Amino acid sequence: MSRVCEICGRSYHKANIVNKLRGKYNRAGSKRQLVNLQWKIIDGKKVRICTKCLKSQSKTQK
Repeated sequence: MSRVCEICGRSYHKANIVNKLRGKYNRAGSKRQLVNLQWKIIDGKKVRICTKCLKSQSKTQK
């Protein structure tokens, strides 16, 4: 199962590992920051959506 929001299609974000004590030749790698996905039942179907979509849905339902 992929870590992608089923509504907006957001996946991961690539970020650099930052540490002030690293030298010029001691290169830092990069890491993947994953999206915060939650399970939600929408129209009788169980889907994985990000918290951004979850928050916007709760605003439109009221």
